[in-house]
Formats: sequence, C-alpha cells, structure tokens
Amino acid sequence: MNQLEPILAATREEVARRREAVPPGALERPPSDALRSFTGALARPGLSVIAEHKRRSPSAGAIREDLELEDVVAAYERGGAAALSILTEGPSFGGSLDDLRAARAAAGLPLLRKDFIVDPYQVQESFAAGADAILLIVAALSDADLSALFSSAREVGLSVLVEVHDERELDAALNLDPTRPPVIGINNRDLTTLQVDTRRTFELVPRVAGHALVVAESGFSRAEQLNELADAGVDAVLIGEALMRSPDVETACRDLAGR
Repeated sequence: MNQLEPILAATREEVARRREAVPPGALERPPSDALRSFTGALARPGLSVIAEHKRRSPSAGAIREDLELEDVVAAYERGGAAALSILTEGPSFGGSLDDLRAARAAAGLPLLRKDFIVDPYQVQESFAAGADAILLIVAALSDADLSALFSSAREVGLSVLVEVHDERELDAALNLDPTRPPVIGINNRDLTTLQVDTRRTFELVPRVAGHALVVAESGFSRAEQLNELADAGVDAVLIGEALMRSPDVETACRDLAGR
C-alpha cells in the first residue's frame, strides 16, 4: 500500500477546513516578526544540524510525548543546532501550527515548517505562523503544483527545502530555479513503503554538491555517520527521532552538532 496517499488526502481535507475557518485575507505575520535566514544558517562552514521536534510518526509510532515543545527547542538551541524543524501535521505526527508559534517564541533559530504542503493556503499560513522555511516534497506534488508553491514561498521570502528521493525528482527540484536553486533535501525514507536506505544520500549528492545546499534526511544518528556526510559534501543533516528519544536532548544535540 502507498503510505503517502492517505496522508495527502487527509491533508487536503484539513486545509479546506482551516481555510473555511480562517480565510486567506485574515492571515498576517506581525510586522515585528522578521524572517530568520534558514539558508544562511545551513551555509555556514561545517555540517549543520537541523534538529526536529517530532512527537510520533507512522513508521515509529509514539516517539516522545512527555516533553514540552518549548523545553525541547530551547535545548536544541543550547546544544548547537543551526535550525529547527517543527512537525505541524496532526493526524500522523501529532503536530500543529500552534507548535510552530510556540517554537518561534521559545527559540531564536530559523524554523522549518515540516508538513505536507499541497495548497497555496499553507504557504500563507506558514508565513503568518512564523515559519522561515517550508518543505515541498516532490513525490507529493505535480510539476505544476511544485513550481507554483515554490514561487509562492519565494514571493513572501520563505526559504524552501525541496525533498527528493531519486534522480527524476532531483531534476525537477534543480529545474525550479537554476540560477538560485532551493535547498535540496535528500530523504532516505521511501514515502510509499517507509523503508530507509541511507545509501540514497551518497548516490545523489555528487549531482548536487557545489550547485545547491544539500540536507540529508532520515537514518542518521551517530557522529561517524555525520562525518561521512560532511566528507561527501553534504551541508546539513536533519535529525529528529534520535534526538527526541535521548534522555538528555541538549547533550545529544551537542554531541552531534559539535562533533
């Protein structure tokens, strides 16, 4: 069974409900809430860590529900993370836009809204809720929708992490703006089966390194793995479950971010 389709169907229904409750015209970002540079945070020397707040997932079930989000993101910031990823999808991951707002208030790092973005309304609400970047998953979008959502995000100043799983998706991502490409996320998890193969990053990164910032996603949790990613030309790694499961979130983040 394709694990992605039910999530996308539920997302579209939920977006329609939210649009009904809060029309696009009512979505505004406070003028005092300046954008933080997600791209700039990842471009600094060395391999950066994007630390993720994630309560649960379809593949792992409940991960960590006993910690307050504010405590987690503050610990990540103290632990040396370059940016934060906040899961806002509800049914499968237990997140919400309130989590994004809470993270904005609790930490000073750039925020990635991690969700299944399928509608321009979500770009507007991401901006209004305090995101500095959004995730666009090539596997979840037609080429036309990918291009439209990417343009919408750029228009309001949001950075875009475009997630790919294979060469065709990588081509689609790099063709969005050859002169100023998005940040490329290489996800080692197959979203149709939820299986992880970390070789995927090392197979695809030679085509991207030097042309765009590269983020490795899924399957990495040890310092030696991060050293291999840095040697391969990867700019950042997104880590959620391994950090969330740690008894001491701050120390676990520091051990990886400050290898």
